[in-house]
Amino acid sequence: MTDPAHESDPINADAATAEGAETGHAPADEHPPEHPINLKLTDADFPKYWKSGSLKYDDFKPLAEGGTAALQTCVDRNLNRVVAYKSLHPHLADDEVETARFVREARVTAMIPHPGTVPLYEIGRDRSGHPYFTMKKLEGRDLRSILADLSARKHRTEDLYPLERLIDILISASQTVAYAHVQGVIHRDIKPANILVGEFGEVTVLDWGLAKIRGEPTPDAALPPKGKTGISLELTQPGRRFGTPLYMSPEQARGDHTDERTDVYALGIVLYEMLTGKPLVFGNQIDDVLKQILERPTPAPHEVSPHNNIPHELEAICLRCLAKAPEERYPSVSTFITDLQAFRDAVPEKVEAYAGRWTDPLRRVRRRYVVLITGLLGILAGMIWMYLLMQLR
Repeated sequence: MTDPAHESDPINADAATAEGAETGHAPADEHPPEHPINLKLTDADFPKYWKSGSLKYDDFKPLAEGGTAALQTCVDRNLNRVVAYKSLHPHLADDEVETARFVREARVTAMIPHPGTVPLYEIGRDRSGHPYFTMKKLEGRDLRSILADLSARKHRTEDLYPLERLIDILISASQTVAYAHVQGVIHRDIKPANILVGEFGEVTVLDWGLAKIRGEPTPDAALPPKGKTGISLELTQPGRRFGTPLYMSPEQARGDHTDERTDVYALGIVLYEMLTGKPLVFGNQIDDVLKQILERPTPAPHEVSPHNNIPHELEAICLRCLAKAPEERYPSVSTFITDLQAFRDAVPEKVEAYAGRWTDPLRRVRRRYVVLITGLLGILAGMIWMYLLMQLR
């Protein structure tokens, strides 16, 4: 047998060559895999002089880009599988701070093995000495695109992602974040674009490049220069920053200490967008965004989107997450999950953020009537008692 790297590419070969294709039956799944497993892949020769490091990867194709790094797909010729290859943008590849963050992202991802994190395969340096790491190529849609389709009232997306499923996705993502917190890692860049939803229900939290390790001091500089324009405030910004401007907590915006409650705030923004279909803050200048984060009172979701029939329990949960003072938020992601789960289980009295809150106008009216009727019954009972006493005399 020959080295598969030097023969016709079995990974990109037509799916008709796959084992079983001769039967003529369509794949059972509605969306067949892009690279189905076949004997050409599993039984290809493994040469004596095999390639290691970055040399074993070829057939690079662009996949996605972020503020600091690019993702490509490529083929690992030793294992004959498609992987995701991440590397810094060329203009940042020699930046010491960005390189350190990049390496940290790889190691943090590798150190928090959880069903909700992406498996990391290898870290190394390419032929130019620039760092890269490879990981599982995930399939699915990021939550940002799902929410955009829901806002556009696309019927298929509405059918696939009712509110109940969105809450389940949020619970799954939050469980991953809670696990990371137990390991001493704070994400600091949670946003819909960093939550990937797979075809089979899997939910993955991506991009741990801004993760803070418990005990690490917070840098003084947190944001791009004020008045900066021409940058996307939806992207994680390069430089000494720790967050995406439109998804920052107040303490991140001020450059203050961050902890687990910073991630609680970000998860609250995700919930807010699920409930309203709109961003919590907006704008294209950092000054405007900062002012909203730090000074504007948090709008109630039902006031922003009055026609969405937002459950009162979920609104209460959302507003508690979005308290500007960290001590007024949920103390942990786990307690946030507990309230979400109570809502999903249809046990509203167990939703801590909602307990005792009479936010429903009809409930307020009912309570007033209960108080009024109770008072009238008390007066009537007293009058009857007095009447009976007078009859006995």
